Amino acid sequence: MTRRPFIAGNWKMHQTGASARVLVAEIRAAIPPHSYANVDVVLCPPYTALASVAQAIAGSELQLGAQDVSAHEWGAYTAQISAPMLLEFGTRYVIVGHSECRAYFDQHDEQINAKVRRCLQHGLIPIVAVGETHEEHVAGKARERVTGQIREAFAGVASGDVERAVVAYEPLWAIGSGTSDTPEQAASVIAAIRSAVPGLERARCLYGGSMKPENAAALLAQPEIDGGLIGGASLNAHSFAQIVDHARKAVAAS
Repeated sequence: MTRRPFIAGNWKMHQTGASARVLVAEIRAAIPPHSYANVDVVLCPPYTALASVAQAIAGSELQLGAQDVSAHEWGAYTAQISAPMLLEFGTRYVIVGHSECRAYFDQHDEQINAKVRRCLQHGLIPIVAVGETHEEHVAGKARERVTGQIREAFAGVASGDVERAVVAYEPLWAIGSGTSDTPEQAASVIAAIRSAVPGLERARCLYGGSMKPENAAALLAQPEIDGGLIGGASLNAHSFAQIVDHARKAVAAS
């Protein structure tokens, strides 16, 4: 692993402001301070918990992320949250194009490209998620699917901005299933992602398909995999801290 490891917890639609403060306190207690010297650790709570989490991580090395952002700056876009609004909370990262947003909210490649551009315009770092369905996986079309998604996401974006971004490969069939790609399969797809867009060879690429303490070490030992976008395991402080520790050890072993 040659790039700085990156572990992001995607809390999805979990945690109120009050319970988020408790979870952050548990995470702070579970992750030794020296771990942050080698690993970036980001928490992505629901919008309604951003303020609580921002306060709870103050004085620590934990960083704040959001789960989505509007493609628009301002205007009559009911229920949307813009990049300037996220910045008010101290948000640094934003997940863009998560498979659940693509599926449930019909977010398409053109919208995702607009969101990526909006993030970069305001100094936010997009965590761009791509992945294939089970049918595409079985048909051997994973690389074709994800490289197409990533090219669309970064269309018209300068390579210097591309390398600032983070990419999360999340095979849809693995999310929340408890199963995952083999480390070698995941690394192979991520290698294809890196070669798809100039600048991505220097960007950090994560695995987001049910990474957990039991498989994190093997996944993070792959040179192409720089970290993880963690779902369920990020809601348990001990499990999340174990994954962060595996990332730290991967650096030491490289």
